[in-house]
Amino acid sequence: MIMQTVAQGGKMINKYALKHRPISNMCFAYNEKEVEIRFQAKKDDLKKIELFYGDKYDFKALKTIEMEKIFSDFEFDYFVTRVSVEKNRLAYLFKLYDNKIVGYFTEWGYVKELDLLDEEIIQKYLMHYPYINKIDIHKVPDWVKGAVFYQIFPERFFNGNDLISPKNKVPWETEPTRENFFGGDLEGIYQKLDYLADLGINAIYMTPIFKATTNHKYDTIDYYEIDPHFGTKETLKKLVKKAHKLNIKIVLDSVFNHSGYMFDKFVDVKENGEKSRFKNWFYINEFPIDEKKLNYETFGFEPKMPKLNTSNPEVFNYLLKVAKYWIEETDIDGWRLDVANEIDHEFWRKFRKAVKSVKPDAYIVGEVWHNSNSWLQGDQFDSIMNYPIQTACYEYFAKERIDIETFKYKVNRTYFDYATQVSEVMMNLLDSHDTPRFITESKGDSKKLLMVFVFELFYIGCTSVYYGTEIGLTGKMDPECRRTMKWNKNDWDMELFNAYKKLIEISNEFDVIKNGEFRWLENKDILSFKRFNENEEIHIYINNCEKSIKINLNNMKEYRDLYASESIIKSGKLKLSPGEFKIIKII
Repeated sequence: MIMQTVAQGGKMINKYALKHRPISNMCFAYNEKEVEIRFQAKKDDLKKIELFYGDKYDFKALKTIEMEKIFSDFEFDYFVTRVSVEKNRLAYLFKLYDNKIVGYFTEWGYVKELDLLDEEIIQKYLMHYPYINKIDIHKVPDWVKGAVFYQIFPERFFNGNDLISPKNKVPWETEPTRENFFGGDLEGIYQKLDYLADLGINAIYMTPIFKATTNHKYDTIDYYEIDPHFGTKETLKKLVKKAHKLNIKIVLDSVFNHSGYMFDKFVDVKENGEKSRFKNWFYINEFPIDEKKLNYETFGFEPKMPKLNTSNPEVFNYLLKVAKYWIEETDIDGWRLDVANEIDHEFWRKFRKAVKSVKPDAYIVGEVWHNSNSWLQGDQFDSIMNYPIQTACYEYFAKERIDIETFKYKVNRTYFDYATQVSEVMMNLLDSHDTPRFITESKGDSKKLLMVFVFELFYIGCTSVYYGTEIGLTGKMDPECRRTMKWNKNDWDMELFNAYKKLIEISNEFDVIKNGEFRWLENKDILSFKRFNENEEIHIYINNCEKSIKINLNNMKEYRDLYASESIIKSGKLKLSPGEFKIIKII
């Protein structure tokens, strides 16, 4: 491959590294009056970029603003600015500088020379955000920003009503298998809501609770019935009502990619074959249904989970009614979408409209483990479970496979994949029912768990705590990561629990964690960043090194160490031992 470059005054500019795309994650309406503009260039190629912009019908009033280089990754620098748009219209191009101007980036790509005073030429080269239509703005639920979720696997959290437990349940401390039952239920969650409120939790995400045959309930039999081993609709209503009094939101898990093998519609297909009126609800390759031949589409290769045909109007109307029903009936606050990337986009567009019509601030979060930009344009999901960030955290903190710069690059690239409002409600997680527990991956090192928790808690987005992580619950891959919660405090890592509680309290206290900008601080030997807005600024320092690190804070007049609860400290050096972190409030 031959790299095309452009020479200007001895400087070679990589032309193909220059990138911008209007109406995308590089140009989007942040709100009704502001458009965020981003630009990509080869790393260290350009010293400055200016945005030349204004109203497309008023060329005499075009203005220039310098863009900020906020991030870099393995190959590129990323420049950003946000501009006010008075008449909802925006036209623009980019001026590129080394020590002097080296060209322009326009509707037609890189241009070496351009007369910005010639209106006829400018009209042909300007890029456009034609009009900010309110309906097109990706609006996300404000309550999710900075929220601390608690993910619960109901069957393993707490048994609140033994009368409804499965008859074949095993003792609570038994080692989990993929098949055994322990008797956890909704009443158990209800009884432990005060514990969660005291921990500082703002929201709960529960894995499926609808009628199914398995302990995980991802094989739905009846979408309108709570699993009888979990409770009833009235139990859920009671739980939601108390949670809301404690300022805790409730998000349920939707399994719309596939149903269970005993779902009545699929049972009809098994019994009646081609004569079944529900045969087009699924992807059947031939009749009769044969579980061994697997002559029908499924989730993965699991014969007990036949894939639903969500492009069938009967199916999507049925499922959309389900999504609306549980919000209307029990006042839940959103949906987590299982296997979201295997369902057609049109279904999710209809799903969003249906859900938001009932509760406009409902949270819609998809389970997608990879780049998810096509689902996050404002017409489908609010965000995803941020597994790319989780992977980076595992590699840097738990496994120590990558260095600080590589970790930052991975975080930067993930951040830059999405509009800012999407990042503000991303569900950042360390572990879940589908992954090994982080503390197990880090060989039981609670210092590493606290360091990575500090990063995710104070990074932009919301944070998800998998049940038991706060007390040191361990577990390898499923089924071990689905062990029962320990309620005997003698079994808790109390130092870890108290640290979690205090950190969550700090994050809940400051608005800047919910509504502030994110930037890295320039420290090569230590992971450090800041959250800031017009009123507050908090710096985070995390020492994941094997040696003590000193940070010079002489440029700060005064600050407070929030985690150490120290009073105002004057300038000086900050020392962090291996595994230590600091949360500094700038006065």
